[in-house]
Amino acid sequence: MSAVQLWDHPHHDGSATYVSNPNPELGETVTVFLRVPRASGVTKALLRVCIDGEQALLATSIAHEDDHEYWLKADFPMENPVVNYRWLLDASPSGYQWFNGTGLHTRDVTDACDFRLTAYSPPPAWASGAVLYQIFPDRFAKSTDRPAPDWAIPEDWGSKVIGRGPETPYQYFGGDLDGITARLEHIASLGADTVYLTPIFPARSNHRYDASSFEHVDPLLGGDEALHRLSEALHARGMRLLGDLTTNHCGDAHEWFKTAIANPDSVEAGFFLFTHHPDEYVCWFGHKSLPKFNHANPELRRRLYEGKDSVVARWIGQDGFDGWRIDVANMTGRHGTTDLNHMVSTTLRRTMAETDPEALLLAEHSHDASQDLQVDGWHGVMNYAGFTRPVWQWLKPAAPVPFEPGPFVAIPRLSGTDVVGSMRAFAAAVPWRANKHALNLVGSHDTFRIRTMLGDPRLVTVAFGLLATMPGIPMLWAGDEIGQEGENGEDGRRPFPWDNPDEWDHDRLATTRALFQTRKQSEALREGGLRWLTIADDAFTFLRESASETVLVHAARADHAAITLPTGVVGNHLRGLAGTPDLHADAEGLITLPNEGPAIAIWRCDTATSPSS
Repeated sequence: MSAVQLWDHPHHDGSATYVSNPNPELGETVTVFLRVPRASGVTKALLRVCIDGEQALLATSIAHEDDHEYWLKADFPMENPVVNYRWLLDASPSGYQWFNGTGLHTRDVTDACDFRLTAYSPPPAWASGAVLYQIFPDRFAKSTDRPAPDWAIPEDWGSKVIGRGPETPYQYFGGDLDGITARLEHIASLGADTVYLTPIFPARSNHRYDASSFEHVDPLLGGDEALHRLSEALHARGMRLLGDLTTNHCGDAHEWFKTAIANPDSVEAGFFLFTHHPDEYVCWFGHKSLPKFNHANPELRRRLYEGKDSVVARWIGQDGFDGWRIDVANMTGRHGTTDLNHMVSTTLRRTMAETDPEALLLAEHSHDASQDLQVDGWHGVMNYAGFTRPVWQWLKPAAPVPFEPGPFVAIPRLSGTDVVGSMRAFAAAVPWRANKHALNLVGSHDTFRIRTMLGDPRLVTVAFGLLATMPGIPMLWAGDEIGQEGENGEDGRRPFPWDNPDEWDHDRLATTRALFQTRKQSEALREGGLRWLTIADDAFTFLRESASETVLVHAARADHAAITLPTGVVGNHLRGLAGTPDLHADAEGLITLPNEGPAIAIWRCDTATSPSS
């Protein structure tokens, strides 16, 4: 299949290059811009906006033009907290086409994929440039030996992890927070500036999602003082710390649940959803050890996340966390006919903002989160649907697709056209700022290791390259940077082999450092918009654009037909980044991209991106 050429299509996204103020206040007038290549044939455009439930078509005017393209602009008032808009263009065979977040359409479309601008308070400014490093504390680094608790199976650091079986949640390797503090130089060398810890509260498992208290840090991790030391050490480096909190459930050993079981008339009994006290209650996926919270209870809300005395507020601060990732956020507050998820997310965000206006709120979500991202709640979600699965589906080896019941959909091998279509569809369903603050990942403590899934190290490099170059907040899962393996989430939680560097993939480590240091130094990769240029089965190409910089990215999963781009789109000279060789235009004004794969190539362009340039 030859590449679909999109560089001659009109373009708009919600980034600062195309919106006068991506973070407007209610009542403010906003100017939006449409980039129109002359090769598109478009000569007329109207902006369709929807305000107070009614649509209107607004006139556009030329903001800037040159021999290759012109920029149109239109103004509208932010009269609602969320305003959606799209463009009506001529130049299709019928002289009528819509342009929205998924591209051009020669028929009428729903509002679902319109561009959206919100007047809600924006996420913290630091977050869009962040790179997260996820740590499973029991397995990352150990500062001292501690006796194993009664629930645990003690293991030596080099022992084999049991990836499946009843022993899996009880293996105890003894990693702790002071061990993390001692390894911050390694983390910083990767270009990461935010450490994300899976839960640190006491529990009766190594994963600690079954908290027995929110009052203090697990002594097995070093207790409260170890968290303070880690937080202070990170802040001294200009880095940040993100915690992990489960608002959907706690453990059956939690002090609140034990009180609820012992006394049906207690305040705490109202924190849970008993169907028959004390032995029948709603729990997470039927696991009796994980009783589900009842968010209709005002005292639960006050203790857990509402106000300055809540758990959420108490652990945020200079010697604590800079934000929270909320576990199974998509399920929180939802049960049967009750849906309090919106209330939970907005209350969480308000409490955090009152505690620290720079606090970041991210949510776990494994599928379509668009309905949860239209309001003043989560700043972003884990982008399994819009980034992770498409990357896996494009790069994984071909294999039979199982059709099995369960919570997760199989991962088929798909074409570049299909995976880019998925990415564009999920991105179009939410405001740009939600995409900008989506937590992108190619693996986590809940998934197989990316090296095990893909096998070919060149494909792993492509995955890491996309993680470093696409919009969103990239997350590195500790151990992926040295090529650790694991066939499922639990198997992937192997201890980091600090004392056995012979087990490290040093080429992977060098490549990871090059990619994410490049992102750290590039305004376009941190803040810029996304413009697709070419899409084929085995390769695709896109631009990241900011006011000061344009970066071209070309990803290939295999050898493919040569792709050429005109200098009017990418300039005459492409300066290679992260080890990519430079490219120059030929005598005909074209730049030919490398056609070998698997590979990823990144260049800085010498072309302008601003409507006023």
